[in-house]
Amino acid sequence: MEELLKDLLKDFSWWRDTLDIYIVSFVVYRLILLIKGTRAVQMLKGFAIILFFYFIAQELEFMTLHWILTNFLSSIILIIIVIFQHDIRRVLIRVGAVPFLSYSETVEETKLLEEVVKAASTLAKRKIGALIALERDTGLKTYVDIGTNLDAAVNKEIIQSIFLPNSPIHDGAIVIQEGRITAAGALFPLTSSYIFDKSLGTRHRAAIGLTEETDAVVIVVSEETGSMSLVEDGEILQDIDADEMKKELFKYFKVGDRKGLAFASK
Repeated sequence: MEELLKDLLKDFSWWRDTLDIYIVSFVVYRLILLIKGTRAVQMLKGFAIILFFYFIAQELEFMTLHWILTNFLSSIILIIIVIFQHDIRRVLIRVGAVPFLSYSETVEETKLLEEVVKAASTLAKRKIGALIALERDTGLKTYVDIGTNLDAAVNKEIIQSIFLPNSPIHDGAIVIQEGRITAAGALFPLTSSYIFDKSLGTRHRAAIGLTEETDAVVIVVSEETGSMSLVEDGEILQDIDADEMKKELFKYFKVGDRKGLAFASK
């Protein structure tokens, strides 16, 4: 009996180690997917270079350089938290996000995105400023509550009418959730990052700020130049035409892949 228990414990230990390795591998894999294509990747490369020089300085006994890098690396946790604060916040939000359980057919997804692009294109031609946020996995309820609550269909006529200068709710942004326009006049946090392009105004800064904190995609129409921009993950794609915008939106929301479109109508 004792030998049998020992054998069972050995078997359990083997399965436990296997499960442990699987869980760690899965977590690392998911973290890589979350930071893939973000600024965090470039920063991690920078840290790798610093580590390389640290070991070189240690081997070649460059005492001054080794002392500087040692003190730098001793505070690495605090430095990572400060530098990656936005990325860490977004990762935690995405980890805790509840995926949508149902999605529309591809034809409905395509129509919704096309209506948004048509509206933005018309507004751009008329040089009417606009800010349109498309929700993905991270909920935008906080920003919906700040604005004027709506429950309107997504079509170009309604979007255009909201941003007309004589409209009482043209200031701020509209938010699209689950295939509906749920809010107008919403306010987004302005980015605190340094903006090199001084031509970018408050709408662009608000779009960048929102995408730094959430995984939303934001369309910006400039009333000064009539140009259209697309913002995702704090990165801005400026002065694009309707075809390019539609192509990028289809890519971001994986049209045709039901796992990707979190704002599709139910």
